[in-house]
Amino acid sequence: MPEPATASRPRVRNERLETRVTAEQKNLIEQAAALQGRSVTDFVLTSVQEAAQRAIQEHQRLDLSVRDSQTFVEALVNPPSVNDRLRETVRRYRQATGV
Repeated sequence: MPEPATASRPRVRNERLETRVTAEQKNLIEQAAALQGRSVTDFVLTSVQEAAQRAIQEHQRLDLSVRDSQTFVEALVNPPSVNDRLRETVRRYRQATGV
């Protein structure tokens, strides 16, 4: 991931993205940018960057969710063996709760 710009090192924009839009899409984008007091370029760049970050975060959440689910099922199917630490924890729990 690129490093953010700093006061001593401004962001250099030397890459280009191009797209074709309908007249209605262009008008909508221009209206939204004007309502926020921003240029169309700034509005589009910010919107696209936010959408890209959301897409990446969603993918990472789904990936973690699948991995966590697999780990959980694996623990249910093949539970770890009871060890001395677990026995001691159960003993202290029963002593504290009177169970």
